[in-house]
Amino acid sequence: MGVAESKVLDVSSATFAQEVLARSQELPVVVDFWAPWCAPCRMLGPILERLAREASGSWRLVKVNVDESPDLAARYGVQGIPAVKAFRDGRVAAEFVGAQPEPNVRRFLSRIAPPPGNRLVQQARSRATAGALDEAEALYRQALTAEPANTDALLGLAEVLAVRGRIEEAGRLLDRLPPEAAVTPQAARLRARLNFQLEASRLEDEAASRKRLAADPGDLDARWALATRLAAQGRYEEALQQYLDLLRGDRNYRNGAARKAMLAIFDLLGQDSPLTREYRSRLANVLY
Repeated sequence: MGVAESKVLDVSSATFAQEVLARSQELPVVVDFWAPWCAPCRMLGPILERLAREASGSWRLVKVNVDESPDLAARYGVQGIPAVKAFRDGRVAAEFVGAQPEPNVRRFLSRIAPPPGNRLVQQARSRATAGALDEAEALYRQALTAEPANTDALLGLAEVLAVRGRIEEAGRLLDRLPPEAAVTPQAARLRARLNFQLEASRLEDEAASRKRLAADPGDLDARWALATRLAAQGRYEEALQQYLDLLRGDRNYRNGAARKAMLAIFDLLGQDSPLTREYRSRLANVLY
């Protein structure tokens, strides 16, 4: 993307909708309204083009010759040139008029271009959704190299590591979150998942627990191990049923650990989940 997007594109009335309005749904598009006879335009143009090359695709530069596309100039209220307008989501997000010194132009661009880590995070999410976890992990790590405090990258990489069973490393990433991000629902859900995975890693495997329960349905330790294994795998309905059965056997097992585990699963599922509503009611019947 970087090489292609750093090339300057001349657009006209015929191509503006596709190359500017549609493209700005994906990344900022900076439009330089200019004319060949305009001396200040010839001063500003090279600055914009050099900064576009430096940006390596974090924003796109296009040029509109107002003599050739006067309708575009009129539509966007261009009364003097050079006029620079930055588009995001199909609309003008920021603008300035007249030749500006490079430091001013850089400040303008820093307001409209996403931080470099954000682009990598978007790519990482896409790869993770596709199941390409190696690529997703590498992209998240690149994002954190560029921006060590990028909250989305910290959470995203922790999610990938949790899926891959690297629980302690994922936990350390959550510990790096700033206080306001650490208490978000996403972070809380991930922390709960990691807690289930960490507890499950200390317990016997599913087959061993089921074998013990087949021999003795009252074996609460085996039921705890099975329930926790199921929760760690995201098999929440099965886990809730096992925790509920454990509570029927001993409401005070491990100081109410089964009740706390069920509440954690409710948080993971969300309070409006049908499973949450069903098992919250069943939990109340057992406890009260």
